[in-house]
Amino acid sequence: MGIAANLERIKHDIASSLLRSPDPGGKVTLVAVTKNKSVEEINEVLQKGHFILGENRVQELRDKYPLLPNEVEWHLIGHLQRNKVKYIVDKVKLIHSLENYDLAVEINKRMEPLRRPMKCLVQVNPAREETKFGLDVSQVIPFIKEVSQLPWLEIKGLMTIAPEVDDPEEVRPVFREMFELFQNIKNNVHLNNVEMLYLSMGMTSDYKVAIEEGSNMIRIGSGIFGPRN
Repeated sequence: MGIAANLERIKHDIASSLLRSPDPGGKVTLVAVTKNKSVEEINEVLQKGHFILGENRVQELRDKYPLLPNEVEWHLIGHLQRNKVKYIVDKVKLIHSLENYDLAVEINKRMEPLRRPMKCLVQVNPAREETKFGLDVSQVIPFIKEVSQLPWLEIKGLMTIAPEVDDPEEVRPVFREMFELFQNIKNNVHLNNVEMLYLSMGMTSDYKVAIEEGSNMIRIGSGIFGPRN
């Protein structure tokens, strides 16, 4: 199947999975992950009217940014180092991977001259995998309270990367725990610069289960573009 057909199939799957989700009438935002993909391949997605793109690496985003239309809404979905923040703050709409205070301070500093806040998701590691970044579930609310004091940063939700497993059913409890945390913050944490809009979880291998458990933002790369080189 080609890129356009893959995109249509995923949109169909999203609609089906939503019917089994906590919010059947809701909406799921699809982030097309362009890691290692050419401008020609990305343009096939744009031609289908899909303009929300995600990049894992700062350098790749910088390289592709001037080659693609201004209508593209870029998300930085990979690990972000403090010394790379300055390269992307004027280019991205949403950072998915905020997971420490020093990074938050750097983002806040870089946004002040732009006179607009950066929207961020807090990265959570509910499975406590040592190979992955993200906060422990118990750290999330204290962290959000701390960074809510920064005027040029807005917390718009949570993100997680589930463990890699053969059967996506195995990670259903991880997604469920994330949804419970998301709802808890949404209902009980009322702070300036904090609004629980997005629960970013689910990738090519597990997005259907993630949506069924409450995800409203998924990050799909190989499911759209085919296997990575």
